[in-house]
Amino acid sequence: MTGSATDDLPPAVSIPEGAPSLETVLCTDELSRRPRRPPDYEKENRALLALTTALANARSDVLQTLADTILDVIHCDSSGLSLLSMGDGGKRFRWAAISGMWKPYIGRETPRNFGPSGDALDRNCTLLFQHFERRYSYLLPITPPADECLLVPFYVGDRAVGTIWAIMHTDRRKFEGEDERLMMALGQFASVAYQTQVSLDDIRVQIAAREHAEDAVQEIEQQAREIVDSALDAVVGMDADGIITSWNKQAEEIFGWTRPEAVGRRMSETIIPMQYRSSHEGGLRHFFQTGQGPVLNQRIEITALRRDGSEFSVELTVTPLKSGDTWRFSSFIRDISDRKRSEEQLRTSELNLHRMTETIPEMLWSAMTDGAIDYCNARVLDYTGLSHGEIQGTGWMKTIHPDDADNIARAWTDSVESGNPFQFEFRCLRASDGMYRWCVSSALPLRASDGGILKWYGTVVDFHDRRQAQEDLRSTQAELAHVNRVMTMGELTASIAHEVNQPLAAIIASGDSCTAWLASEPPNLDKARASASRMIQAATQASEIVQRVRAMFKKLPSVATPLDMNELIEETISFVHHEAQRKNVSLRADLGTGLPTVDGDRVQLEQVILNLMMNGIESIASVDRQPKQILIRSTLPNPGEVLVSVADTGPGIDAEHANRLFAPFFTTKPQGIGMGLPICRSIIEAHGGRLWAENNESGSAVFHFMLPIKAPSK
Repeated sequence: MTGSATDDLPPAVSIPEGAPSLETVLCTDELSRRPRRPPDYEKENRALLALTTALANARSDVLQTLADTILDVIHCDSSGLSLLSMGDGGKRFRWAAISGMWKPYIGRETPRNFGPSGDALDRNCTLLFQHFERRYSYLLPITPPADECLLVPFYVGDRAVGTIWAIMHTDRRKFEGEDERLMMALGQFASVAYQTQVSLDDIRVQIAAREHAEDAVQEIEQQAREIVDSALDAVVGMDADGIITSWNKQAEEIFGWTRPEAVGRRMSETIIPMQYRSSHEGGLRHFFQTGQGPVLNQRIEITALRRDGSEFSVELTVTPLKSGDTWRFSSFIRDISDRKRSEEQLRTSELNLHRMTETIPEMLWSAMTDGAIDYCNARVLDYTGLSHGEIQGTGWMKTIHPDDADNIARAWTDSVESGNPFQFEFRCLRASDGMYRWCVSSALPLRASDGGILKWYGTVVDFHDRRQAQEDLRSTQAELAHVNRVMTMGELTASIAHEVNQPLAAIIASGDSCTAWLASEPPNLDKARASASRMIQAATQASEIVQRVRAMFKKLPSVATPLDMNELIEETISFVHHEAQRKNVSLRADLGTGLPTVDGDRVQLEQVILNLMMNGIESIASVDRQPKQILIRSTLPNPGEVLVSVADTGPGIDAEHANRLFAPFFTTKPQGIGMGLPICRSIIEAHGGRLWAENNESGSAVFHFMLPIKAPSK
């Protein structure tokens, strides 16, 4: 690049102190990260053809044509070529050709050792600069300033020649990967163009001396052919008679004819299938009569013919060129048979996927990134009775039960905004019977390689019958638990009677005392009031015992409340205390201090403790061993759970029965029904805990259950 006139700038410039580093003005890595536009091969081919024509025309300025082409193809504000000086050993760059807003500065120079072009040659790669005048202050007078500059070095053999560059003066667009690809392709052309320009200069001298003119022209023509041969597409030339005049290497590979074989043949008989030949000939005649052609200067897809007679799909662009009174035609042909096969495979895959989603016996749906439903399969439409148009967007909400609508809409919005998986249970209206049924919908996002969401895919499952079956099962389990409680309380009749008898006896005694104190002369009212107070206290105690017994007998829905586990254990001990004494079994409690409360159903958890204690008492009573003791312990093994253990001194758990201990209807008692322990386990698991049994070191049985401090979500 350049920043001042030739006379104003010395051949070399020292890097000024405090100048920003090169890395502060480089942003080449941005090229690969920015969105990339699709290639426009048609425009690229036309540009190359124009450059080739300029090369062949000795009177044209090929370097200026190249600068104009860069401006047109890259859509930039300024473009040009910087060439190394030759007379001083390459110490300067000369701005040899410019197009666009900086064209008035053509001919100016910049030093080789401190400038953007020198950096590009030193690194031998494409460089993208942002506001390079911050480092190269001699560019500050050049206006308008450059917002971004994309430079590509080019060489002739191993010799560095210069750079081609494109500049944006504003941020209306940024250079990206497609610009880099085009600039590199044009850089290759710049190398050939430079050689051609040098050759043309030599030729002009030779022509002036009238020596070796024909060899020089042939060299130029050869260079032009090399450019055409380097094209990725087949390039075929045709004259006004329909005869092939040029045939590049890619045409040889695509069609199977060598250049000597193809040149001189009729185009229609070489690459056009039989069924299209008459249309080709008629179109050629129509062009000469009207100057118009339906396929000229546009990209079309047609069928072409290989040498072996096979037909294949191609993309064709035909450009007419007139030289004097003679017409020539250049055709750019691309083999798209692989693309066509891929498109057909994609269509087949999409069709198979559509058939699968429409026939799979599940309700499937998809949504766009904003959460709007854009597809539901036939199962969803049959279930809801809605059409595709009615259910799309937010139309599906009309099938949701009014009590669930706000919650599911809120949950879906949260998932769409956060990208988290979606799952929600709700009631959906089934069209066939007009009934709201319980369903669960789940969805996951499809993500791009950068993590962005492309699509949502989900399912809907009707689990109404399963939910009803689960509720029926819970009802049956509750019924069995009630029966178990009633049976257990029946076994404790004597113990309960004993517990109730104590406050009743106290009431009678206090009543007698009250009567006596009132009958004395004078009546002792203070003593009578004290006796009456003791009667009330004893009556309250009896009432509480009866209330607890009634609660064990009642069939009530499960209600979770904060419970003090130690208090629960002590209440349960009061039920079985007399029964244990009757069977010579001592009860001992080792209750931890400061235990947090647990959320649970008081009656159900009392039933578990009662069942485990009664099992222990019966186990000890059945054997003749000392001591006969039940130990109930509560601890906090970790911050989130409370552990309750019931240990006895009985014979322990038989290894043969260990695996079946909690199986329904398994019992070792002569009068047992085998439902006590299974019910206990189901109660504990319903509370989010676990129940298990083992033998301790002395061989006796220990039953443990663990409960979470926070109740499980229902």
